[in-house]
Parts: sequence; C-alpha cells; structure tokens
Amino acid sequence: MAAKPRQTMQEPPSNEQPVPGTSDLPAAPPTTRTRTSAIDRAVQILDALQDTNRPITAYEIARLVGAPLSTVYSIINDLVEKNLLARTPEGAIWLGSRLYGYGLTYASSLDYLAVAHEEMNRLSTQVGETVQVCGLEEGMMVVLQMAEGPGHFRVTSRVGSRVPLNWTASGRLLVGHLPDAERIAYFERYAKSSPTARAETRPNVLARMAREALDARLSIQIGESDASVACLAAPVLDQAGACVFTISIVMPESKALQSTERFGDELKVVAARIEARLGWRRRTPDAIG
Repeated sequence: MAAKPRQTMQEPPSNEQPVPGTSDLPAAPPTTRTRTSAIDRAVQILDALQDTNRPITAYEIARLVGAPLSTVYSIINDLVEKNLLARTPEGAIWLGSRLYGYGLTYASSLDYLAVAHEEMNRLSTQVGETVQVCGLEEGMMVVLQMAEGPGHFRVTSRVGSRVPLNWTASGRLLVGHLPDAERIAYFERYAKSSPTARAETRPNVLARMAREALDARLSIQIGESDASVACLAAPVLDQAGACVFTISIVMPESKALQSTERFGDELKVVAARIEARLGWRRRTPDAIG
C-alpha cells in the first residue's frame, strides 16, 4: 500500500509574557515553533515498517524515524489498540490487519489498476519475463503491481519497492510530461547516484532524456541501477497527456540487448491498449507513436 504524503503541522503561536511594569507596552510579536504531529509520527512509523519489510522493535523504529522512544512507544500502543499495528509473539512491531482492509478498498477504487493488472499478466505470459506496473510517489518510482516471468532465471522486486527516478526507465517517463523547469527541478531534488554509478545524475540531461523518452513512448535502462539487469518501459498517458503510470519489462541485460526492438514494440502496443480501454486514447490500440 502506497504511503501517504508526509505533512508537517505547527503548534499555535505562543505569546511571550509581559515583563512586570511593562504591561502598557505593545505586546511582543508571537513566536512560532514547529513540532511533528502524532499523525506525522504514525505515518513515519508505517513508512519505516514498509521500508524494512519485516517486523522490528520499537527501539529500531525510533532510531529510523528520529523520534524519542517514549513518543514512539505511545503512538505504537495507540495503533496496536486500533489494529493498525500488531505485535509479534517476540514483541516486534508489524503492520496490523486493519490496513489490509483499507488497502483492498483503495485498490478496488482504482479502475485503472484492474485494467493494468490484466494486461500486465497477459504481457508477462507472452514475453516470458517479469512485468511491472509502476507509479510516482514522493520523488520515487514505486512498484504498484508485478507479474513474475515463468522462466528459471528471472528478475523480480517486491510490490511497494521504491527507487530514485533516475535509476529506472519508468522513473524518467513518470515526469516526462512536466514542463521543462519542473522536470529539471524534480531531478535536482531527487536524482541520486546508483549502486553501479552508471545512472545519469545531471538534472538538465535527465530532463531532456525524460522528455525524449515520453515522446518516443519508450524508455530503456540497461545496467544503470543493477549490474546485468535491464528495464524497458512504456508510459500510460491520460487524456491530458500526463503519465499516470508505466508498464515495464524487467529482464537480464543480455536478453534485452538481443531483443530491444521487439520488446519495445510489444510494450507500446500494450500501453496503447490500456489507454484505449480506459478511454484515454482515441486511436486504436495498435496505433503506435
């Protein structure tokens, strides 16, 4: 389940007390200090559990979110009481059963994901490789859905995984529709060096690559984030031309190099068909470009 955007709340301003004998003077301007709200802390705790992908102790959570242990304990207790979090028999903290219901309700409201899921599974069977549906979340590319390929050697990542935009073929497409200045600003803020040190990090170059990939309806990344791993992605655009999500094939680098054109064409056909089924494309699904 995708994490919700973090927000920072502020306490009401507290007025300074007048010094004795100066009550007739104008009041000093109010001072404002920020604090992290309980809701913010709860979201940070949920994010930490999603990122670690395993039950962890309250102490570990406090360290990850940078909050006092007493504060974290208090919030965890409230969330456990409401079944938003749960304690394992060993006392570690994990996601609660109530979140599953919320996730199902949210997913059922997104018709486009149902269509994407069907096309994703069909494409995975057709090409024999892992296929993913990816979206944008707080400057990161997030894996929304995944269908593993049937072969013995396959490349996979768990649903909910988040990686920097500049590491992936999908990440560039997800911001490709933004105005030039916004794309540059996005990459200035979120681009990071990849483990292979091969991912492009220059904002101006990334902004240009993102626009070119969107115009071509295809983005290709080979060995930039992980050695010997390649990803080809196609954008799914709404009626306004914004990239709502992407559909991509993840495979070994050697296979991608041998069949780049074939896989790219198949991706573009599937993306066009998704757009047509959702009413976002006027042309026939077989129209490419």
